[in-house]
Amino acid sequence: MQGFDITNPPFDRLSYQESAELRAGLDIGYYAPEEVIIPQGSPSDWLHVVIKGSVEVRDRSTVTTVLGPKDSFDSRALVHGAAGEDFVAAEETLCYLVPRRNVLALIHRNAAFAAFFYADVSRKLDAFAQQRKAEGMDSVLRARVGDVRYRAAVFVEGGISIEQTGHCMRDHDINALFVRDRQRVGVVTGMNLSKAVVLRRLPIETPVREVCHFDVISVDVEDFVFEGLLLMTKHNKRRLAITSNDQYMGFLEDIDILGLFAGNSQLIPGRIDRARSIDDLAAAARDIEAQVERLHRQGVKIDVIAEMTSDLNRRLLARVFEMTAPPTIQEAGCLLLMGSEGRGEQTVRTDQDNALLLDKDVPALDLIRFRDGFSEALAGLGFPPCPGNIMVRNPVWSQSLDSFIRQLKSWVLRGDAEAMMNIAIFLDAVAVTNPIDILIRAKRAMFELMWGEAALLARFASLIDTFATPNLGVLGTIMASVGAGPDEIDLKRAGTFPIVHGVRTLAIDKAILETSTASRIEALVKAGALEPSFGRELIGALHVFMEFRLRSQLYALHKGELESEALLRLDGISTVERDILRDALRVVRQFRDLIRSRYNPGGF
Repeated sequence: MQGFDITNPPFDRLSYQESAELRAGLDIGYYAPEEVIIPQGSPSDWLHVVIKGSVEVRDRSTVTTVLGPKDSFDSRALVHGAAGEDFVAAEETLCYLVPRRNVLALIHRNAAFAAFFYADVSRKLDAFAQQRKAEGMDSVLRARVGDVRYRAAVFVEGGISIEQTGHCMRDHDINALFVRDRQRVGVVTGMNLSKAVVLRRLPIETPVREVCHFDVISVDVEDFVFEGLLLMTKHNKRRLAITSNDQYMGFLEDIDILGLFAGNSQLIPGRIDRARSIDDLAAAARDIEAQVERLHRQGVKIDVIAEMTSDLNRRLLARVFEMTAPPTIQEAGCLLLMGSEGRGEQTVRTDQDNALLLDKDVPALDLIRFRDGFSEALAGLGFPPCPGNIMVRNPVWSQSLDSFIRQLKSWVLRGDAEAMMNIAIFLDAVAVTNPIDILIRAKRAMFELMWGEAALLARFASLIDTFATPNLGVLGTIMASVGAGPDEIDLKRAGTFPIVHGVRTLAIDKAILETSTASRIEALVKAGALEPSFGRELIGALHVFMEFRLRSQLYALHKGELESEALLRLDGISTVERDILRDALRVVRQFRDLIRSRYNPGGF
């Protein structure tokens, strides 16, 4: 059937021959309003693709999703033998019918197509990431030379000595210079200087024009990176001159192109360590943010991006601490990061979530100056103040260990929602400066206060219902309580928060010191608190929400609409992506039910 859209995911993953085979086996089905197309728990002999009309996906009496034209259903019934929900025609509906035997044959031959039919979220996401990675590599090669990070051109005169040229390279922290010699321009590198002195035994007073190369191969700043790569290969060069309007701008080096693929994570720590001022650190902070977007564009998995970014941000904030803390606080104070940074799940910079614990008293004036200086320095680096004032500037979050333990006791005694949220925030804390044993002692004190306190754990667990998890159905039915419009979903409130907080609850119950959500889940599986299969599903769902949120964050940054950084527009994602998101929301609903049944938060 030629009317079938082969560009519609997941069918866009098929080869031309596979597409022809699929079209040849198609049939069409008609369904009357309220007709059950696939009952819950039943297998299916067809993969359905909606042509016209709509299909409600019902879990008991709840409509969890409404499928429209080009949406596919139900992969579970087709491949795994049992539909997870009822699929009911909401109106007169026409569907393409793809025979089960044809689908199974394509699954066995085409791994990318098969990924759509995986039962668990984690495998779907992995397959999706692999496809994006391949697309990302192509996008890197099609980047412009001007998108590559390169040093500005530095020129020397041809008459200066080899020794002077070497000093110039050192002073500019660069390994290649342009050499002007009358009407011509050449290039000299550090290796050229070394070979001239060591191998050719030339005096260091020799003019640099004698050792440079005037056969300059160049690439324009507007050329594609792959064109530069071809020139390097053709001329056996490791670097090319970059030109713009016939002016030399700098050099494109092979390591720069490698950096486009691998990011600059190996270079940024050095920039942080060499920084001598907050302004110097601002450049490193921009590098970290630029790397996030570059790695995402290349299809790097979200957990890898988050781990790399969190590690670099911790280095950055530790350096800010060194620059702003007086010696008394550097000796006695342990800087803590909390929130997504503490859990190692940070991607794009958000507001400050930090604290300071002291293992002994320090002069009051030193502490006051540090509180303001540290928070202001971070604001200057692009970390806005926390709306809830969970930051060093707040005396509640910068005090001695003994007084903070008394603060924990007061929160436990109060037991209200604000107190429980403060405990939850502290649970995510990670130490980035010595003495780190202060944090361990504080967390152990917190665990001791909460062990065996069923009512307290129930109140803590009840925060999981702070925001409702919506059904991915008719756009107008997305619940306002998740803080989104009728065609949007708040990924933090609907997905990330319930997983993070439910896992926090279980972690307190089992006295688990791990801070990242994925590590806590793995520890909970080992402790027997979660089934291994469901643990994998939870981690997969968490990564789904992190992936979609990073996209939303990058989009919001480009649009200058930071207030919408957690909002995902549902009309901007593909059928496959909607399928992954729907599965992730299903996992969240299951996890909520597990927490409710285990802690009975409504009973206290």
